[in-house]
Amino acid sequence: MTQEAQSLDALRLQLAPLVADAAVFDGWSGEAVKAAAEAAGVDPALATYAFRDGAMAMISAWIDHVDMTMAASVAGGALSNLPIRERIRRLVWARLEAVAGREEALLRALAIMAMPQNIAASTRLGWRSADAMWRLAGDKATDYNHYTKRAILAGIYAATLHSFARDSSEDKVETRTFLDRRIEGIMRFEKAKAQFLRKPEDRFSVTRLLGRMRYPAR
Repeated sequence: MTQEAQSLDALRLQLAPLVADAAVFDGWSGEAVKAAAEAAGVDPALATYAFRDGAMAMISAWIDHVDMTMAASVAGGALSNLPIRERIRRLVWARLEAVAGREEALLRALAIMAMPQNIAASTRLGWRSADAMWRLAGDKATDYNHYTKRAILAGIYAATLHSFARDSSEDKVETRTFLDRRIEGIMRFEKAKAQFLRKPEDRFSVTRLLGRMRYPAR
């Protein structure tokens, strides 16, 4: 990566939350970028160049900023003594807290991400967010579990974002309940999967059971 590219990435990361603030009123637009640049004391022309690829570039940078905020919130071994379900819950909630107060910008971002031309990029961003969470949670799976865990969490996180953006309950209690139910679903799935994937000799077998009924042990 060239020095220019690194500088532009740093600028996008710096401006991302300010663009999100402006997107509440201006949408994910050039006007939001200019407002963010003015708030940060950055040359508007340079900011416009940094986000020349449009709304998805702005949203992607915001997600990068959320990733960074999430990682900082659990630094120093904050998750080390927690069960896996609590690690995931805290990581998801850290992401939600990072976008709190910008629900209108979030709704607009979700609408843009759902556009047909943006589905592939949005899927990659969702996967990246899920991967970041599982890695911070300590997941070291390298087989197909690596993929199933991330696919499931990406779906749950996307649904939780929609709930959070529309939740007007006090302290987002409805979203908290929504998230807890779905994390419990992940844990039940992982438990069932682990039982199914036990060594063949440990699995329940109808054939083996019928054989024992026909030829009981002496």
